[in-house]
Amino acid sequence: MESNNTQSINIEEVEPSVNLGAFAFIMLAAFLGALTAAILLPNWLPSMTQSVSGTDPKAFWYLSRGSAFSAYFLLWLSMILGTGISNKLSVLWPGLPPTIELHQFASIIGLAFGLFHGLILMGDHYINFSLAQVLLPFTTSGYKPVAVGLGQIGFYTMLIITLSFYIRKKIGPKTWRAIHFVSFATYVMVLIHGLLAGTDTSTLGAQLFYMITGGLLFFMILYRILVSRANAREKKMKLQAMPPKIPTI
Repeated sequence: MESNNTQSINIEEVEPSVNLGAFAFIMLAAFLGALTAAILLPNWLPSMTQSVSGTDPKAFWYLSRGSAFSAYFLLWLSMILGTGISNKLSVLWPGLPPTIELHQFASIIGLAFGLFHGLILMGDHYINFSLAQVLLPFTTSGYKPVAVGLGQIGFYTMLIITLSFYIRKKIGPKTWRAIHFVSFATYVMVLIHGLLAGTDTSTLGAQLFYMITGGLLFFMILYRILVSRANAREKKMKLQAMPPKIPTI
């Protein structure tokens, strides 16, 4: 009975687990928190910003790297959960309703970490990003503008995808699904951003992290494609096996 009820749930009709007001509050908190820390802490607590590496204030860089890995992992988790929903694996475990909620929640928290990741770099004296450079893609001429720009575009496309949860009924299911397909490009952009812009990409831990997560997601996507083709083939065979309709006079 529970399995039938689970399978009858349509993700396009499920209300977001976090309402729009709470989503806006989370993003505003991440924005103001990172901005305040980046601007005020170097003046208020200079000893804290210099505590990591002598006289060079590297603390903000480590905060940015930690939040970057968190944002990437949450984006990956959201993608894994999304493919699990579409290929019906989530019906087996942990169930469709909790998977939908986790999928939406991971997207929102991942966006908050992504926003924090960019803004906190304003406190780093080596990178020396301005607010405009953090928010506008391909404007960071001093540090890997292409790699940084891909990450910025990935953030904005993920923001659009997440916001689409709240306007599904207005834009319709076809448009909503089309927007969600952009999430695959978003993941690729964020992955390239992490590989090219991350200073620790050459370490074994970072390489294993990207390889394992990327490989698992590739498997889930491939499985989804194979399942979709098998279902389409089965549907076609059933239609061909149906006896022709005899026209009535």
